[in-house]
Amino acid sequence: MRILFTVLPQRSTFLYLVPMAWALRTAGHEVVVASSPSFCDTITQAGLTAVPVGREAADSRMLVARGVTEEIVEQYRAGLPPPYDFVDDPARYAEWETTMHECAGGLETLKFENFFMLGGLIEFAQRWQPDLVVWHPWTVGAPIAAKACGAAHARMLFSVDVFGATRQHFLRLQAQQPPDYRYDPYFDWFSAYGRKYGFDITEDMVTGQFTIDQFPRSLQLEADGLDYVRTQYIPYGGRAVVPKWLQVPSERPRVALTLGSTATDMFNGYTVSLADVLASLSELDIEVVATVAEPEQAKLGTLPSNVRLVPYVPWHAIVPTCSAVIHHAGLATLATTARHPVPQLALHYHFDQPFLGRRLTEHGAGLDIHSSEVTGEGVRDSVRRLLEEPSFAQRAADLRDEIFALPTPNEAIGRIEELIVKHRTR
Repeated sequence: MRILFTVLPQRSTFLYLVPMAWALRTAGHEVVVASSPSFCDTITQAGLTAVPVGREAADSRMLVARGVTEEIVEQYRAGLPPPYDFVDDPARYAEWETTMHECAGGLETLKFENFFMLGGLIEFAQRWQPDLVVWHPWTVGAPIAAKACGAAHARMLFSVDVFGATRQHFLRLQAQQPPDYRYDPYFDWFSAYGRKYGFDITEDMVTGQFTIDQFPRSLQLEADGLDYVRTQYIPYGGRAVVPKWLQVPSERPRVALTLGSTATDMFNGYTVSLADVLASLSELDIEVVATVAEPEQAKLGTLPSNVRLVPYVPWHAIVPTCSAVIHHAGLATLATTARHPVPQLALHYHFDQPFLGRRLTEHGAGLDIHSSEVTGEGVRDSVRRLLEEPSFAQRAADLRDEIFALPTPNEAIGRIEELIVKHRTR
């Protein structure tokens, strides 16, 4: 079969899809990945075949491309943006007018992100005739391309399914309205393409004919009524080299720290005082390995002898050597760690991270602190608990076992093939 993955030109979300693309390829299917021309090098670095579609945005970086204000950037820093913050504050969306307005605004943002690729994506899909189109929840133009060529199509999650949960709430409120007030921004947008390419608008265009979910239920939020294909998250972070120092066992308990790349790439700096955190951690009898962007390293000054700074280390390689880890609750980092019985401390600050940090604490596999409340002493004391209280390691092992009970991507291929045959229309 022919499988078309399509992604926005954002490396972090693309990396979540790579192991499944390779699983389909090693199962004998022809796999290509369509995105903006400038993103093709990132795709080919993953060993996959790239198809450039459409044209470049003036600035393809998320948020900046939308011309957003500093106020909106801070809103993203604080947590989920509207309308997806419904999962944190459902009372705000009790009224139809608010829900409809925010969902329309959310779609406008996504339409902008997809606009530059969409025409070329549809043209390629019609020429190449894929059997399946795989898209992540921000690539809202992909179902149009799938319908235009008769392919099956599937969402593949890179995060908590706030998209499905929000849509479910929208539909509940919509059903309570008089017919003249049931405006649906998605159906309104899709309808013009349906008329042009001769397909009917159906609900699956919003949430997929089926959804590939890589995350265990303990960390996930699911929407009722959707068809989920569950599989393990397999870490992939791009090209990496295991340094020599990591090949030698640590003489003391190792604690790794990362706050991800988004803080420096999007928000111009970390949301916590790394100097205070590292100084306090050094008081424990541990080895601290902190991944810190090189421009930020210069701000830290002289560090204690048991703290090692590196600009990058393969997270999947360092976690098995650790007794505990500290991170920002980015789902790739959290899920990679969760494949090992290692307790986690989440210092969360934006998008889905607060939700995930709370889930981690509720499960018992770790602790969480919102970045606005982080102090060096608080981090030190939390890490001491993770190291000294056996329940955290036990619950981390339970979370690992939950993940390993899920099918691997290769084991999920048979189910995906069945769904392709079920849903494609040619």
